[in-house]
Amino acid sequence: MNFVSAILLIATGFSFLAAGATQIGTWMIEKNHPPAGSFATVNGTKMHYVHIPAGPEADLPPIVFIHGASGNVNDQMVPMAPKLRGRAEMLFVDRPGHGWSERGPQSNSLPDGQADTIAALMDELGIDRAIISGHSFGGAVAATFAVRHRSKTAGLLFLAAATHPWPGGGTSWYYELANRPFIGRVFAETLALLGGRLRMKAGARCVFAPNRMPDGYAEQAAISLVLRPENFRANAEDVDTLYEYVLENAPGYKNITAPTIVISGNRDTVVYEEIHSVGLARDIPGAELFWVRNLGHKPEWIATDLVVTAIEKLSGKPADLAAAVARLEERIADDAFGPIERCPDEKPDLSEPFGAN
Repeated sequence: MNFVSAILLIATGFSFLAAGATQIGTWMIEKNHPPAGSFATVNGTKMHYVHIPAGPEADLPPIVFIHGASGNVNDQMVPMAPKLRGRAEMLFVDRPGHGWSERGPQSNSLPDGQADTIAALMDELGIDRAIISGHSFGGAVAATFAVRHRSKTAGLLFLAAATHPWPGGGTSWYYELANRPFIGRVFAETLALLGGRLRMKAGARCVFAPNRMPDGYAEQAAISLVLRPENFRANAEDVDTLYEYVLENAPGYKNITAPTIVISGNRDTVVYEEIHSVGLARDIPGAELFWVRNLGHKPEWIATDLVVTAIEKLSGKPADLAAAVARLEERIADDAFGPIERCPDEKPDLSEPFGAN
């Protein structure tokens, strides 16, 4: 056996071992994080969701929560449901291809298809109109939802949203790799879960930084679900194609008519808040932007009371968001948690407006 043959044999053996470990790891993840809600098939997609009815004393309109990249139904439900239970009808969804929702038809690979599928789920559950809340990638879905389903949108709440073109349009190498036709599937079924397990804790801390990641977050939010091969590939496709999608569709935000609130932290190391949040406030007529000093990428966990106040304001109730922001800033002013040195906050040169529409 020559050297090349030996290397190929070793590589093949390693691939089989890694694939087997991925299958076992997937089984363990699914055993530890079973579906939290119910299923319905809409738009050719088996959707997983949690639908919480309004209480008899409800004082808020229905609310639909759309999670971000790498997330699932738990990521917003765990912090937000206890705060709003009884006050509003709530719908938390696994976006197509995430959590326990199937990917469905090819149209679900883009935010407009996902928005249409969520709208169909609302119809299935008898929700005619709702405040739509989108976090991170879910912000692009929420903005698209408001453009395509105006009559269903009672208000828009953007939390650390990703909605506009950013410099270079690049993303992490593993998303680009996993979205490739053949090698991406091989990567997702052999190395992604193993590598993801190694860096998940540090990665989650970066998402929260500079704020403290809540104890038990990874288990409560079931974030390991994204490491399963099909979920990993769907997530990679979402992220890798977002730039081209928003490049084409962000100009349509000027047609949004729903009341809109944008909440963003000035220490977000995940998205370019200076581009996305500023862009939303610029492009959506009447949108209000609220900056929070020393807040990272997870408002729904760190700024839960502020999110509730924003929902109250969108519903027409008197609500002092500026005061709520001031209280939050005082509480988190000294936060300096997470591996900050490993979470570079690389900003573009914004001396000239980028991506103005």
